[in-house]
Amino acid sequence: MFNGGMATTSAEIELPDVEPAAFLALLRFLYSDEVQIGPETVMTTLYTAKKYAVPALEAHCVEFLTKHLRADNAFMLLTQARLFDEPQLASLCLDTIDKSTVDAISAEGFTDIDIDTLCAVLERDTLSIRESRLFGAVVRWAEAECQRQQLPVTFANKQKVLGKALSLIRFPLMTIEEFAAGPAQSGILSDREVVNLFLHFTVNPKPRVEYIDRPRCCLRGKECCINRFQQVESRWGYSGTSDRIRFTVNRRISIVGFGLYGSIHGPTDYQVNIQIIEYEKKQTLGQNDTGFSCDGTANTFRVMFKEPIEILPNICYTACATLKGPDSHYGTKGLKKVVHETPAASKTVFFFFSSPGNNNGTSIEDGQIPEIIFYT
Repeated sequence: MFNGGMATTSAEIELPDVEPAAFLALLRFLYSDEVQIGPETVMTTLYTAKKYAVPALEAHCVEFLTKHLRADNAFMLLTQARLFDEPQLASLCLDTIDKSTVDAISAEGFTDIDIDTLCAVLERDTLSIRESRLFGAVVRWAEAECQRQQLPVTFANKQKVLGKALSLIRFPLMTIEEFAAGPAQSGILSDREVVNLFLHFTVNPKPRVEYIDRPRCCLRGKECCINRFQQVESRWGYSGTSDRIRFTVNRRISIVGFGLYGSIHGPTDYQVNIQIIEYEKKQTLGQNDTGFSCDGTANTFRVMFKEPIEILPNICYTACATLKGPDSHYGTKGLKKVVHETPAASKTVFFFFSSPGNNNGTSIEDGQIPEIIFYT
């Protein structure tokens, strides 16, 4: 710019893409190490620092943004962090959105994000919000995007601007009432999709749908799983009675599902109701009427709750599964105590107890409900 064969001869040099206040902040930092940034200038200063390769000033800008990160500006800062390739700031924004999803999507900045940022958020398993409310926010975003693209705000255009984002809404996590009151009447789903999802909610075996049914747990760390049996045998029958096993655990966890045995007669669909009950209070903490498909092997098959269920240490709970289907495999040589140990050497210890009354024969030694799937 100033030296070499292509140096300018003009008395003035225009920098049309740099704000005067941001360029002044850059010069002040270069000549005096003084950092002078504020809420109004931080983004333009970050852009300028990146443009002229001043990483120390970049770091100060990112630190300033991190200190002022809140739920109501998390989406705005996430968009900027992705634009300026600041992965650390982007990660902090996503953590804030996970913890305060309702406040974050209610902020004005949510409807201003681009489609890629929207998809990056919808893909997350850790959002703390009901899916019906998340769908309502996505519809608001679609309406704003139609206006940005100067399109009439019609059902078809909302579906068009959402594109792949629509497939990331986890409709199976809604209750049938939530689905009927919202998505089914939104006009964004096709008639066939609405019918298939209503069938998913109401009939067994459930038809396959193209939407994710994995719970949004708002949980950290890796999914864990324990198996209480050491051997698998054949022929466990069902007559409408629940298989039940009681358990306690030594630390606070969140249970997201069970692993269940499937048919000994080849590929089969099962109807199943799963529950967790606090034993002393006889209070149902969570349940799901669903189904699963098995392949005839002795493997276990995942059956998930719609939301994670908090389990407190040293409280007795009952795990229940009521299956409707043909005879299945079952577990034997059961363990009273099962320890799950993570690489960080933290132990989660389960203790199992037979459930009194009619439990379809399931006990510590034999039966169904071999696996508990959880997060610590």
